[in-house]
Amino acid sequence: MASQEAPRLTRRGALLGAGALVFGGAAGALGRRLLSPEPGRFPGLIVRGLAPHNLETPRAALAARITPLELFFVRTHGHPPHLDPDTYRLTIDGLVDRPLECSLAELRARASDSRLAVLQCAGNGRAYFQPRVPGVAWEAGAMGQALWSGPRLADLLREAGVHATARYLHLHGSDTMALPATPRYVRTIPIERALADDALIALDMNDGPLSWLHGGPARLVLPGWTGHHWVKWLARIHVSVDEEPSFYAKTAYRMPAEATAPGATPAATVPITENGVKAVIARPLAGARVPVSRGGLEVAGVAFSGRTSVAQVEVSGDDGGTWQLATLEGDDTPGAWRVFRATLPIDGPGPRTIAARATDARGAVQPDEAPWNPSGYLWNAVDRVTCEVVA
Repeated sequence: MASQEAPRLTRRGALLGAGALVFGGAAGALGRRLLSPEPGRFPGLIVRGLAPHNLETPRAALAARITPLELFFVRTHGHPPHLDPDTYRLTIDGLVDRPLECSLAELRARASDSRLAVLQCAGNGRAYFQPRVPGVAWEAGAMGQALWSGPRLADLLREAGVHATARYLHLHGSDTMALPATPRYVRTIPIERALADDALIALDMNDGPLSWLHGGPARLVLPGWTGHHWVKWLARIHVSVDEEPSFYAKTAYRMPAEATAPGATPAATVPITENGVKAVIARPLAGARVPVSRGGLEVAGVAFSGRTSVAQVEVSGDDGGTWQLATLEGDDTPGAWRVFRATLPIDGPGPRTIAARATDARGAVQPDEAPWNPSGYLWNAVDRVTCEVVA
């Protein structure tokens, strides 16, 4: 495998070394202003919906180690709250010896960690399923990568003194639903996942305070797990012996337990947890007229998996007829993506279908087809784009 290793990232170096924009301080305020509730104020993002906010990152912005804040996708289920940082509190209660109620300043005063991690909506790629399924028609850009910083969830739980009988956390955000009959968005995660050292209560994103639409002032970060677990505007963590019996725990965000024919109702379902192994092409774009440079066609994109790292990425200039290894940039942080690049030999002008597939450190290979499911979750078929090569 051809690879190019980079030093472990520092918080500032991760951003500057990637050539990405840093949205801290005044720039962070700019990002929050751009991500306002007013229609037409989302430059560069693909608007999939405004009530609630569903904003997609364009493919061309994905070939970078860090996704800039103003191009970072947004997924919301209800009305985003405007929380006052001075009065914000995070409560940890339930099966604990010492219930906590922490202000933002108190959370910042606790030991902080930083994690580079992919945030991906479970429905990313839903638009590609055939036959079509209901839901937000995300293409490739309901995902992004950021440097997330804040106290470790495990440290807070140990401080609270979690009981030995505890099995789950119920995660409550501060957002509200549009209609009274709509179920509140509450997530449940197992205690084992919560106690892993990579789980954070993120207060910062890309070296700046967590922005409003991205869950500020605090959200959960679970590297390698799909985005619906990363609860935004986190207000309460309730420790329990049972799962939270809500719609979002028992019905939504579940996959068929066995292969299901398109249009059929699954006999049984299982909850979605980890991302699947996946490579996404950012350049060239579908339909683009691409000149050949330096003896070939330049291809770039990103690849990641669940709670593991990417071992290799293969690319093809003839729709999978032949493959070659791409060069990987960055280190092999579990739960983070790596940028891949390759130069494909081209024998002349004309249409070309470019394909990319990833293999992770566990040996899982990106499949040629993604298993159909009635909610359109976890699309990770071999990525393909067709462009026009010009002399």
